[in-house]
Amino acid sequence: MAEVHRNADKATNPFEDEEGRYGVVVNAEGQHSIWPQWLTVPAGWETVLEDATREDCRAYVETHWTDMRPVGIRDVV
Repeated sequence: MAEVHRNADKATNPFEDEEGRYGVVVNAEGQHSIWPQWLTVPAGWETVLEDATREDCRAYVETHWTDMRPVGIRDVV
């Protein structure tokens, strides 16, 4: 589960920090995720883009993850 950071009176989600640094990770099914740079990448995921802005990561995902179906389903259909 992601850590919740406390900033003064409000809690913030590290996955929604527009000023944070991120990477893009991909699993064996070809699914992509934008991942906070400081957070350990979970087992089964590989980093394909490092130390980028959230917007750059979004652009990478939009360019590289064009078929949302998992690889296992794509190969069958």
